[in-house]
Amino acid sequence: MAMALRTAVAAAAAPRGFRRLFSTTFTPPFNPPSASVAAQQREKAEPSTNLFVSGLSKRTTTEKLHEAFSQFGEVVHAKVVTDRVSGYSKGFGFVRYATLEDAAKGIEGMDGKFLDGWVIFAEYARPRQPPTPPENNMYTPYGHQ
Repeated sequence: MAMALRTAVAAAAAPRGFRRLFSTTFTPPFNPPSASVAAQQREKAEPSTNLFVSGLSKRTTTEKLHEAFSQFGEVVHAKVVTDRVSGYSKGFGFVRYATLEDAAKGIEGMDGKFLDGWVIFAEYARPRQPPTPPENNMYTPYGHQ
């Protein structure tokens, strides 16, 4: 009896790997999906005049973004998304061209290029997903929605 109790205490104190070796339950190892599978699941955005630009420097301004992309066509609007507190760039922005052809030229001309010392990426912007309504009886933190 004392020997069985000592064995149970030793097994409880044993390292996790040792317990797993003698465990009767099987948990398969986690294999994350490959990058190509993830890329296939993420659909390409439909061509539009609105471009999403990522990889921007914190020092990039809306004027610099507008100037860089205007080399490839008529830019209607450019906006660097900034932090409310610091005023610095969050690292992404949007550029809207007048035509689809200009937008395609803008992607071809600026995707993977340097702007303010950083490599930026340009692609067609995806439409915003509508927010999901909260379920009934869901608690909203801080008393407001």
